[in-house]
Amino acid sequence: MNKALLRSELKRDESERFKPYKCSAGKTTIGIGRNLDDVGISPDESAYLFANDVARAEKDVRRFFLGFDAMTDARQRALVNMMFNLGVTRFSEFKKMIHAVNACDWNEAANQALDSKWSRQVGERSVRIASLLRQGV
Repeated sequence: MNKALLRSELKRDESERFKPYKCSAGKTTIGIGRNLDDVGISPDESAYLFANDVARAEKDVRRFFLGFDAMTDARQRALVNMMFNLGVTRFSEFKKMIHAVNACDWNEAANQALDSKWSRQVGERSVRIASLLRQGV
């Protein structure tokens, strides 16, 4: 079987979409005909998506903090964790926290992270992240 031709035909017939949608049968679908309702994703696919998402979160954080590489590992992890959870648009709304981080005022950065709707939504996660920011270890 000509698999390259088959893939080309399937891509033409299924189309390719990068966000979930409902197919004609009402199934949640993504990519080139991947039926998420019935098939889902494999552990390898999950790991691949996760690795890409972590890399994107780190890249996005670096746009806010020129001194990112000089931060402790714990503070880097805290900021990437927040970015991963919030996304760049919502993360950018933490203006006072971003300013505090850039000023190396870690207590204020932690306080600003905790004084937010996000903190109330994620609970213990925000406490752990604030502790990493405050203590740096």
